Amino acid sequence: MAHAYTPGLMVTERLKIVKKRILPLKGEVVVSKGDKVTSDAVVARTELPGMVEPINVANILGVPPQDVPDTMLKKIGEAVEEGEEIAKSRSFFGLFTSSAKAKISGIVENVSSITGQVLLRGAPMPIEVKAYLNGVVTDIFESEGVEVTTWGSFVQGIFGIGGETHGPIKVVSKSNSEILTDKEIDDSSKGHVIIGGSLVTADGLKKAIKAGAVGIVVGGFSDKDLRDFLGYDLGVAITGSEEKGITLVVTEGFGEINMAQKTFDLLKKHEGEEACINGATQIRAGVIRPEVVIPKPGDISEKDMRERAENIGLAIGSPIRVIRQPYFGKLGKVTDLPAELQVLESESKARVLEVEFEEGNRAVIPRANVEMIEE
Repeated sequence: MAHAYTPGLMVTERLKIVKKRILPLKGEVVVSKGDKVTSDAVVARTELPGMVEPINVANILGVPPQDVPDTMLKKIGEAVEEGEEIAKSRSFFGLFTSSAKAKISGIVENVSSITGQVLLRGAPMPIEVKAYLNGVVTDIFESEGVEVTTWGSFVQGIFGIGGETHGPIKVVSKSNSEILTDKEIDDSSKGHVIIGGSLVTADGLKKAIKAGAVGIVVGGFSDKDLRDFLGYDLGVAITGSEEKGITLVVTEGFGEINMAQKTFDLLKKHEGEEACINGATQIRAGVIRPEVVIPKPGDISEKDMRERAENIGLAIGSPIRVIRQPYFGKLGKVTDLPAELQVLESESKARVLEVEFEEGNRAVIPRANVEMIEE
């Protein structure tokens, strides 16, 4: 059977999922290989150095820089509190004094007799890395982090905002074509991952945040609403660090686009179960896709039948999504993969495919204009 490589999104009921949980700089791993962990479990921790606050003691005391070490009340390495005197000078036979005070709490890191400045280092900032998934620790990276593995249902999205979170699934929309508005969301959504249909409105998103929902998974979202919600034009930036009180995963694209029926059915099947979601997205090199993971119990040593030595790519019958106009967002299946280059309307030549859309109509489009929905 003819086949060709094409990028794609994965939507599958059962997959072995492996995640590396790495610290931003070396620290301490607090779990062991083989440990079972929950999504909230801390697996590694470290401390980021505190901020540096310079104090021009020479200017404050009115002394030459070389005299600053003799005025210090605190030595290098000693702790200080905000507002505490760190240096003092006397003049006119000791009748008048001047003092320099700490602007932050921390330690004295450096005293310069050349510049007359004293550097204070603030308290270190603790950083913890959590497991993100309910699973098993399958590898340890000394002083850096761990690998967590689990079986689970897996859905990749097109675009997302917000970082890692988790909560039970709550299906709010009745179908994959229903628009999710503020009317369908109430206080029962608190702590849940809400599943919508073809679109979530700006009011719906705001209501979900107010209700305390941790995430929304929906087919489409308006680019205008996104810009208004973020307060800036996203451009090609990497997402995932936004702190808006909710994580959004868009499965199909911008605008009102029905969530793929398979995706909607999979999420609805697991209503009430714990879902771990991440809105982080990067479209450029080193592609990162937003995702929904529904962890399941299972022996992680069992071989995943979907593990392949190579991606067999696009084939007759492969489900695809069109990612460019004039059929943007439409879903269908490949019915033919002509080997020959064909002339397009632009008079350029490209490899094409024939697709049958869900409505039954067919079209011939460039292969570069589609992505495969991996099953």
